[in-house]
Amino acid sequence: MTLPSLPTCYCTNVHPGRSVAEVLDGLEQFTVPVRDRLAAAGAGPLAAGLWFAAPVAEALSAEEGGPARIAQFLAAHDLTCYTLNAFPYGDFHRDAVKADVYRPDWTEEVRRSYTLRCATLLAALLPEGREGSVSTLPLGSALNGELPADFEARCVENLLTLARDLDELHDRTGRVIRLAIEPEPFCVLETTAQTIAFFDRLRTAADEAGCGPAVRTHLGVCYDVCHQAVEFESAAEVVAALETADVRINKVQLSCAVELPDPRDAAAREALVRYAEPRYLHQTFAANRSGDGWTVRGRAADIEPQFADAAPPEFLDAEVWRTHFHVPISRTDLGPLNTTRPELTAALAAVARLPYAPHLEVETYTWPVLPGATPTREEQIVGIAAELLAAAEIAAALDGSDDGPA
Repeated sequence: MTLPSLPTCYCTNVHPGRSVAEVLDGLEQFTVPVRDRLAAAGAGPLAAGLWFAAPVAEALSAEEGGPARIAQFLAAHDLTCYTLNAFPYGDFHRDAVKADVYRPDWTEEVRRSYTLRCATLLAALLPEGREGSVSTLPLGSALNGELPADFEARCVENLLTLARDLDELHDRTGRVIRLAIEPEPFCVLETTAQTIAFFDRLRTAADEAGCGPAVRTHLGVCYDVCHQAVEFESAAEVVAALETADVRINKVQLSCAVELPDPRDAAAREALVRYAEPRYLHQTFAANRSGDGWTVRGRAADIEPQFADAAPPEFLDAEVWRTHFHVPISRTDLGPLNTTRPELTAALAAVARLPYAPHLEVETYTWPVLPGATPTREEQIVGIAAELLAAAEIAAALDGSDDGPA
């Protein structure tokens, strides 16, 4: 059982990056010191999973030598980049993001053009001989009522165009860039079954349009372990189902959700709603054990502090709750709460059996909004490094190695 040998990677969407200057400052102030801590711990090199907000991607593309400026910074600081996060389009750090993170959706041409711009930038940053991945939203949100009748058709049209674009990018640059569509609770694609069914329809449309090979090469899935754990999907079953359906996992986001192990415990419920902060959505599911798996009893698109005392009956009658809040993967318990770290270990074990190597990226963007005092810069650096070391330790254990982080 062997996991990919690429450098350890974390997603820089945890740092504000509303301008090129802010992107470079985030790398200087956080990523370089994280690299230094990993080196001091005997770990290997570090990769930055970059996030370029739309204004940043546009500025870098328009600036003569813009991509080279980023590439030169990475090289000068012994960093590399093989994946981008193109899910958040705009300001991911404003006071309230919530469902705006799903805008623009895949029915809109601006989403396709932004994603292609990111892919083109990544092609200029990739180390020689590497393939790249770009993660994106699961078509759109399902929170605003019934979708237009032509919603999926418009998404498919833009995705087919992007597949052709990525094929042309490969012909022009020699770089393979793969799109990774990321299922998420309360989105158009949220479960693995929905995702597989969509890819069946997408491929049929691609074959009819004469771009089947481009779609099969360049379009796949981003498996965010937190998201599917919140859905109470088994990690092993997620990976096996995608492999059976021949849907390629182009990227795995290493992430853990918050778990409430006993909803009858009022103090534990109070601890859970401390994570109900106003910036991001915190989709919450309740489930009961069913044989070797789970049966979902309740779903909430978001929670607020009053949810501790005013949860619907189906939540209070359930055995376990899980909440979409990316908690640091190095933390194995949260007082009266748990994390879904066992699902992360199971996911990495399943991914290690694949005949190819998805990109692995730690994505804990929530450091600035964790309950309690906002972490200092130094605390955040220490925390991110601890997460990357934890990921390496899990990987080493699965590989049967006693050598520690690699």
